[in-house]
Formats: sequence, structure tokens, C-alpha cells
Amino acid sequence: MRRFTIETEQDMLALGRRIAEMLNKRGFVALYGDLGAGKTVFARGVAEAFGIGHVSSPTFTIVCEYPTAPKLFHFDAYRLSDADELFAVGFSDYLKEDALILMEWANLVSEALPKERLDVTIEGSGSDARAVTIEPRGARYGEVFHEDSCV
Repeated sequence: MRRFTIETEQDMLALGRRIAEMLNKRGFVALYGDLGAGKTVFARGVAEAFGIGHVSSPTFTIVCEYPTAPKLFHFDAYRLSDADELFAVGFSDYLKEDALILMEWANLVSEALPKERLDVTIEGSGSDARAVTIEPRGARYGEVFHEDSCV
């Protein structure tokens, strides 16, 4: 587990880009944090690594699909009442894709999350600096995000 401070929105964008690159644009990233913490800013940084210029939070659509290679799927579980609703939109099929999946509000559907994933927790809001914790879960993520990695 790594914990560090993000001072600016540009730093959060850069963190998202860097993590997407380190994962080779594949895998599962679970995002945790309160409203205004910076989850969508992080997601915009990930999208920039894919060459996508505009990203908004898919709060009302639950998932935004980007036709990149590999694919990028951006989920937002904020409006879901439980994991069953997530599976009703085909979540199991998304997990089988050659893709990077971002899940905002992952804590609301924790029982649906893959065991192997990268957990990114963002604390803070407003103009304050953010405390970011990166916790790899599973062998692949542990190899990429070890204590000496350049995140």
C-alpha cells in the first residue's frame, strides 16, 4: 500500500494517466472517496492516457464505454442500490473484455468487485490537497504497484 499527497488537479490528472500506463491500459481500478474528492478528475487522467479528451461521470448512465484499443469502461455506482443492479447492466460481460475498467463509488457494490484489482482511495475535497492511498489486490497489481514503483 502506498499513501501520498496530491496538491493540484493537474497532479490528479497525471496520477490517472500514470496508473493507466502502468497497467498497460488493462485491469480494474476501484475508486473510493466522498463527493468532490477527485474521482472523476482521476478518471479524466486515465482517459487522457487512452487519447480521450472529454470524460464526465456516468452517474445517470451507470457506464460510459469508450471505443479505444484496449477498451475503457467507466462505471459509477453512486445511483445503484445494490450489486444486483450492476449485474443487470451486464457487468459480468464487461469483466470479460480486454479493457481497463474504472469504478467510481466502488464501496457501494463491494461484493461485485473482482478480487484482483487496484483500490484507489482519495480523501479530501474543495481546494484542499488530497490524500491518496493505492492498494494493490492480487499478484498482478502487487507486481506493478510495489513500494519502489514510480507512481
